[in-house]
Amino acid sequence: MNVINNEVLLESRSLRNDVAGRTEVLDKVKALSLLPDGMHVTTAMVAAYFEVTVKTLESVMEDHREELDSHGLQVLTGTRLALFKGACGIQSRSRAIAVFSRRTVLNVAMLLRDSEVARQVRTYLLDVEYMARTQPVDNSVHRGPDSLDDRIDRRISRILGKTIVPMFNALIEASGEHRKELISLRDDVEKVERKLCNHHQRLRHLEHAQGPRPYTGIMASIDAMNWREFEHHVAVLLRRDGCTDVVVHGGPGDRGVDVTAVTAEGRSIVVQCKSFAPYRPVWSGELQKFLGASFVQHGADVALFVATTSFTPDARAIAETYGITLVDRAHLEKWSAGVPLAILR
Repeated sequence: MNVINNEVLLESRSLRNDVAGRTEVLDKVKALSLLPDGMHVTTAMVAAYFEVTVKTLESVMEDHREELDSHGLQVLTGTRLALFKGACGIQSRSRAIAVFSRRTVLNVAMLLRDSEVARQVRTYLLDVEYMARTQPVDNSVHRGPDSLDDRIDRRISRILGKTIVPMFNALIEASGEHRKELISLRDDVEKVERKLCNHHQRLRHLEHAQGPRPYTGIMASIDAMNWREFEHHVAVLLRRDGCTDVVVHGGPGDRGVDVTAVTAEGRSIVVQCKSFAPYRPVWSGELQKFLGASFVQHGADVALFVATTSFTPDARAIAETYGITLVDRAHLEKWSAGVPLAILR
């Protein structure tokens, strides 16, 4: 049972922010279908997940637009919309489409009052958060798959099998008057034990099949950042990897670069940061602009182009020819997880 009633999430934005990253609970309650890009859903898809009308969902969006925007809600128009439709195979004449990340969908679950699915998500969310905060930290060496034996379902099944069932057996042997009732209760307990054991085995199979996911949640957090937050995130990574004199310049008057720094070896470095949707690649023209700014205007030793998306083949060709280091979505994920960039070592 939850220590905190899940209705509190409806009222407390700070509490919602605290648990906003636990998007895995969505699939624990109900499978969330994603668009072909593997990252987003439309308004209609979110409404279907929560089993509410689109009008109900749009009302929540209107009342909490600023909060939802901060967690990844985007309204696509113009060129961005055309690229998105092409990438996801969407056939629509709409001039604007709202797209939700998994983080945004979880945010909606914490705002929707009249949805049983949303209520279940909130309940599960607080259960997971409570367990994470109250469970003692295990500082032992990682034990691999056998550590799954510490699951609560496994512990309960052990208690039932090794304590409760033997206790019923002793009572049955010593009792005459209530023998049938005790046998019936023992059978019920054994059924529960078997179900828990089967559940445990299914979880083991699923987790072995999925394999390790060391970077889960990193890109979802980055995708939720605005352009200014993303630039500061890159600045933090540079400082972590030994750079000094790190300055964020993004915005008007930045002379074509967003961050400047000095590497641990004393080389000057300029950085361009692009916080784009995953379906919108960085084009060659953007590399050409950065090329002039980095080496001509700033005379940099190292030119670093960091993006939350991919680069077109032409853009990669320019980077290879002129010595620009590209950090695409996959490399950004690893860099953010603690893997230093080779150029900064």
